[in-house]
Amino acid sequence: MGRGRLIMAAGAALLLAAGCGSGGSGGSAPSSGAPAAGNATIALFLPESKTTRYEKFDKPIFEAKVKQLCAGCTVLYFNADQDAAKQQSQVESALTQGAKVLVLDAVDAAAVAPLVNQAKQKKIPVIGYDRLISGIGYEYFVSFDNVTVGKVQGEALLGELTKRGTADKGQVVMINGSPTDPSSADYKKGAHMALDGKVKIGAEFDTPDWSPDKAQQQTEQAITSLGRDSIVGVYSANDGMATGAVAALKRAGYTTLPALTGQDAEVTAVQRILTGEQTMTIYLNIKQQAETAGEAAVALAKGEKPKTTTTVNNGTADIPSTILDPIAVTKDKIKDTIVKDGFYSVSEICTPDFAAACKEAGLS
Repeated sequence: MGRGRLIMAAGAALLLAAGCGSGGSGGSAPSSGAPAAGNATIALFLPESKTTRYEKFDKPIFEAKVKQLCAGCTVLYFNADQDAAKQQSQVESALTQGAKVLVLDAVDAAAVAPLVNQAKQKKIPVIGYDRLISGIGYEYFVSFDNVTVGKVQGEALLGELTKRGTADKGQVVMINGSPTDPSSADYKKGAHMALDGKVKIGAEFDTPDWSPDKAQQQTEQAITSLGRDSIVGVYSANDGMATGAVAALKRAGYTTLPALTGQDAEVTAVQRILTGEQTMTIYLNIKQQAETAGEAAVALAKGEKPKTTTTVNNGTADIPSTILDPIAVTKDKIKDTIVKDGFYSVSEICTPDFAAACKEAGLS
């Protein structure tokens, strides 16, 4: 066999091997120029570390799902520490390092369109994770129904106020999320849908960076301006800020805390719910979200389209999306949601300081 025929035969063998290794059963064929699934580099960008979920759940669950589906894939991980400029540098670094898919939870979702455009110019697909990126089209978005999150929080707050008989006897303070996070506007919209016309909202704040410290300052400001005896409820968009609100309320001398909402099912919030210091939290099935993102990232690395349930319009384009449902967790639902799903174990929740409350709730 001549040298030219040997090269042709070897090339055919390589093509055959690539064809056998890159496509899953029933999946669409990889697009021209798509990376081999077995060695793709996938970049995950998370916005901050003050909220427990990102480092404890989103990152390891995403990495595990990618590794399960693609043993040879590499995950580059970046956390922006709530710094939009830092996240820009991280995205540029990932592109330089050869990332073939970007999974982006934007610090400032209205300002990252140029980063997405950089990826588009290199034909690198982008997944919007948790926060809807605006101003440009991209391949996929996975999140929760954020308006429903806020509405469920507001309904839970109203229900607790009604139970206490204080819905018409005082004022509610609203501690909303970061103005650079479009999810915050959705949470706020949903909460107002539940609360407007049913309670008096005495003070309302948007909280830069979702900062617990700033939430504490805002709550202290509301107590000073409205009067301690006037506040009957606090709408907090997440558990981290609820921590700040609780600190302010205790510092002001409350013995029985006002009704208080939260989100993310942080272990400290679950413990506060057990002791009655917090009314509820929103449990987002982060495992489902992170695994869905991992599945989508591997699919895109193969040149396939991710599975979707709907589309979400970001003001510029209809983004193929998977939207998950939030779950309201009160004291009586901790066992059948957070514990049942393995989000936290009983031993993680029921530390010695909370043993009595756990026993009362049937957790130990």
